[in-house]
Amino acid sequence: MTESLKHKLDRLYSDYDFQGRIAHDPIELPHHYARPEDIEISGFIASCFAYGKVTLFKPVINALLSKMGPSPSDFLLHFNVSRQRDLFAGLYYRFNRNDDVIGLLFVLSAVIKKYGSLQAAFKQQYRKSDSSVEAGLAGLIDIFLGLDTAAVYGNDLRREGLLQFFPSPSRGSACKRMNMFLRWMIRDRDIDFGIWTGIPKNKLVIPLDVHIARISRCLGFTRRSAQDWKTAVDITESLKTMDPEDPLKYDFALCHQGIAGVCSSAHCDKCTLFGRADTE
Repeated sequence: MTESLKHKLDRLYSDYDFQGRIAHDPIELPHHYARPEDIEISGFIASCFAYGKVTLFKPVINALLSKMGPSPSDFLLHFNVSRQRDLFAGLYYRFNRNDDVIGLLFVLSAVIKKYGSLQAAFKQQYRKSDSSVEAGLAGLIDIFLGLDTAAVYGNDLRREGLLQFFPSPSRGSACKRMNMFLRWMIRDRDIDFGIWTGIPKNKLVIPLDVHIARISRCLGFTRRSAQDWKTAVDITESLKTMDPEDPLKYDFALCHQGIAGVCSSAHCDKCTLFGRADTE
C-alpha cells in the first residue's frame, strides 16, 4: 500500500501545475516582490489573513500591502502608529478589526527593528537539535505577544482579533497559517522561496486545514479527529515515510485538490486520484 500510494503522490507532485494554481493561493502575493526582506514581510502578512475564502481575503491583503508602498519592509522600519494610523482607516477582515490590523503592523515593526528580520527572531528560539520547528515557532509567537501594545489600543491589551493572528503550538493550535508561512520561507523548491537558510525542510510541520485533514484521514496518514498540533505532526510523520527529506512537497498539490473541489468527502467512493482500494 505504501509503495503504491507513494507512487501516486509522487506522480501528483511531479505533474502538478504549481504556476497555474498560484493565483488561487495567498503565496501569489509575496511573489510580487524581489527583495528577501519584502518577501518575508509580505509573506507573513499574507499568511496572517489567509483564512476563509481566497476571493475574500486576497483583496484585503492587496489593499494593505498597496498602502505600504513598494517595500513593506522599509515601511515597517519607519512605521509610526500615531502618524500613519489613518492610512489604514477602514481596513479590517472578519475577526480582525481595524485596530487589530494596526496592531499587527505595530508588532511586526517592533520585531524587525529589534532583530533585523523575522528570520533572526525565529532563529533565536530555534535549535538545530530540535525535531521540528515547534520551539522556534512558539518562541517567535511569544516575542510578538510579549510586546506592549498600548500605542495601538491605549492600554497593553491582547484583544481576540490580535491573538487570532498569532496561534501557538504551545497552546495546541495546528498553526495552519504560521506553518504555511514557514513552508514558504524554508522550502527552496517549486513556488516556495527558500530565503530562510540553515533549517532543514524535514523540520517543517504541515499546514493543517480542513482539506489536508480530510485527505490525510482518507489516506491513512492519521487516525486523529482533532484538528490540532498533534494531528499536524502525525500527518507530517506519515509523509516522511514517502519523502524523509522533503515531506511537505506534497502539501500544495494535496491542499488544492480540496480547494478546487477535485477531492471532497462527497466523492470518496469515486476517487480519481488514489482510489479507495489503494488506501485500504
